[in-house]
Amino acid sequence: MRLISLLLFVLLLAIQYPLWLGKGGWLRVWELNRQVQEQATRNQTLKLRNAKLEGEVKDLQDGTGAIEERARYELGMVKDGEVFVQFVAPAPKVSATPPLPPPPPPNSTAATGRH
Repeated sequence: MRLISLLLFVLLLAIQYPLWLGKGGWLRVWELNRQVQEQATRNQTLKLRNAKLEGEVKDLQDGTGAIEERARYELGMVKDGEVFVQFVAPAPKVSATPPLPPPPPPNSTAATGRH
């Protein structure tokens, strides 16, 4: 009886090995599912980027507004008859001389003229 139980246990382990560690085992399926999720995330990011680039290409092909905008902002170009005005923030003023000390408080005896 003991020999039969041991033989059945070994047979059970032999059957379980391919299920867990074999070519199509649970560990391999789990790893593949993780890779699929990772790739789906990458694909979604790339789809968003492609949609943005596709819109930009369409805009460049169809209209001159995008070309004009790029020329203005990236190349600093202006149209004929336009005047380019640039506002620059004033630099903070730095004095070469130190500030004057505050005047001394008036003396009560000197103000009244009494000693």
